[in-house]
Amino acid sequence: MKYLSTINSNVSSRSKRLFLPSQFFRSSSSSSSNVGLQRQQEDIVTVTHTANSSIGSTIGHIKQQNFPSIQSDATALVESLLHRTSALIDTSQSNIIAFSGGVDSSLAAALVYRSFHSSSSSQGQQGKHQRNDSPGNLKAILGTSNSLPQRQLLLAREVADFIGIELMEVPTKEGTDEEYIANKGQACFVCKSHLYSALEAVTQTAHEMNHQHQHMHQDDVSNASIDTATNSSNRGVILYNGTNKDDTHDPTRLGLIAAKNFSVQSPLLHITKDQVRIAAKHLNLPNHNYAASPCLRSRLALGVEATQDHLDAVQKAEERVRSLLGLDETMDMRVRMLAGKRAMVELDRRWFVNNYEKESTDHGDDADANAEDIHMRVTKIVEDRLRREGFEHYCKELGFDGGISLRHFKSGSVST
Repeated sequence: MKYLSTINSNVSSRSKRLFLPSQFFRSSSSSSSNVGLQRQQEDIVTVTHTANSSIGSTIGHIKQQNFPSIQSDATALVESLLHRTSALIDTSQSNIIAFSGGVDSSLAAALVYRSFHSSSSSQGQQGKHQRNDSPGNLKAILGTSNSLPQRQLLLAREVADFIGIELMEVPTKEGTDEEYIANKGQACFVCKSHLYSALEAVTQTAHEMNHQHQHMHQDDVSNASIDTATNSSNRGVILYNGTNKDDTHDPTRLGLIAAKNFSVQSPLLHITKDQVRIAAKHLNLPNHNYAASPCLRSRLALGVEATQDHLDAVQKAEERVRSLLGLDETMDMRVRMLAGKRAMVELDRRWFVNNYEKESTDHGDDADANAEDIHMRVTKIVEDRLRREGFEHYCKELGFDGGISLRHFKSGSVST
């Protein structure tokens, strides 16, 4: 299935998929000779769970910062975002974007990419710094695990190609963490802590390998080149994400604490989700109007263990619903696993309006008809449709045990 019909076929693929940690670390470049460099990786990600701060203090810390006001005009909005992003980046450091392929991280990646290369060009022209395009200066890194929907993985690859930024895929280890699996309120914090640790570790390892590679050929290079390689191995890491202003008001986003612990920056921190979409559309990002697609763990009610079987079940159930109802990528939809492994299907309100807005008229309801009764009737019609298509039986095969229900989509409703 083609997820991005608007991808420019003339944009050359610049993404590199790197799988870590595994038995070996592999890196390749189309612009250099194919020199195989391997290094044993053992326990590359080590996370210490010290969540001493609270989500409230984290949000309070964010709100205390003074951000420039943003005009609603799209051009002015993007110019302001680029100005802020340019103040965050450092072309002498490794600038790493925590990338998911969602509209927030996609906009962040596009802004960092443009600002980084604009700053590099300006410095080169001024003669203040020698431009260095060696690997490690700018990358988008996608954390991969059982909680990443397959369609989101494919989307992330295509959006990275569209932007032109190099993409690395790094397996993360939250799925082996007992606190994450228990899913009792700290899973988001644990997951993000694993992610940011992995990004830092992978980036530093890449620097070290780049230094080793250049050191092996030191007899063929100048002393200046050797000095550059040494500086590269000591390069710092700046992490970015796509946290927006609306996110800071959500008390369920414990990942913000992890982001604070790792000093993660966000170019979007002072704009709302609506403004994110306006800016993304202005930059022609093909996913500017796509529905949010958070991790599969977010579909599990608190206390429902985040096992591979449960994550696979909600992913497959969602794919079946999208297929049965013909939902495109702009429509919000979730299949949540609630207590007792009951399947709760949540559908975008716009889908109800588009498909069943005449339901009350068809049943002769007048203007005084009870809205709740109409809603219940329409909901039952959709539930019956799904049952006729065999969805309830399919859910049982996936491990759901408690029947299916349906309601309007509501972000963050997994705990109810």
